Amino acid sequence: MHDQSAFTIHVNPTDSGKRLDLYIAALIPECSRSVATTLIRNGTIRVQGAVKKPGYRVKAGDEVRGHIPSPAPVLYKPEPIPIDILFEDDHIIVVNKPPGLVVHPAPGHHSGTLVNGLLHHCPFLEGIGSARRPGIVHRLDKDTSGVLVIAKNDRAHQHLAKLFKSRRIRKKYLAVVYGAMKSDSGTVSLPIGRHTTDRKKMSTRSRKPRVAETAWRIRERFGPASLIELDLKTGRTHQIRVHCSAIHHPVVGDSIYGLKNTWKNVAHGQDLFGSIKRQMLHAWRLEFTHPVTQETVCFEAPLPKDMQDVIAALRRMFSDV
Repeated sequence: MHDQSAFTIHVNPTDSGKRLDLYIAALIPECSRSVATTLIRNGTIRVQGAVKKPGYRVKAGDEVRGHIPSPAPVLYKPEPIPIDILFEDDHIIVVNKPPGLVVHPAPGHHSGTLVNGLLHHCPFLEGIGSARRPGIVHRLDKDTSGVLVIAKNDRAHQHLAKLFKSRRIRKKYLAVVYGAMKSDSGTVSLPIGRHTTDRKKMSTRSRKPRVAETAWRIRERFGPASLIELDLKTGRTHQIRVHCSAIHHPVVGDSIYGLKNTWKNVAHGQDLFGSIKRQMLHAWRLEFTHPVTQETVCFEAPLPKDMQDVIAALRRMFSDV
């Protein structure tokens, strides 16, 4: 990694009191707040030659010196992976991610991911955002299908990242859950954080929980199961799966947050539920402001075949219930 641009800034009296990370991000267009935070913490950006915290309040006359490293090269190879593109222009790509596809490379998944396919489709994604997640501003679990938006340039990446952070992107999901919901709609407001003993899981009982809210409404009832529409007010990791499990209506097929033997006492449960290999959860709709046109855009992804088949089977088996 080599220096892209070194800088020295002397703080004006009008900027006195501003947070250091926000101050840097505002003055240097190619440096986002998250990048500034990292560079401040590791000492690449210093004040008066000293390492400060990202929340340090700058003072008039402070000398802020540092450099912005060039983006790390993307180490992942482009691969000709088929991508279901719902929309594309010069700024964004909206895709329908199939179940089973990992979004970005991670330990154990260095190839065969959506990012590998995107790098083949758009080689210039390299250097946009994180080197490990070029263009990616949000993600879906491997076994969750549906709509994803990817940024094709820095302007779009910063705009979308801000929208997600400020909860100005509307996300709606469809899920098949176990059990007959008592009401036709409701809201789950339970904070979510890392599980206290299993670091790969999230939990509503965490030492450092964050606010999480999920609104839901019934789409269709099937006796021992329900098709529900969910509106995410926040975007915590595994939020829908954790919240559905917490109210004792886990997502059908969820091997991590599902309740054991949920379907054992259901007639024909073994034949239907026992054969499902992944959680029946689909990111159905995404609505946001376009980073350049500023128009409100909305994209929907059709249900994947396996989820359509489960719903059709439930209708056949429990239409008279």
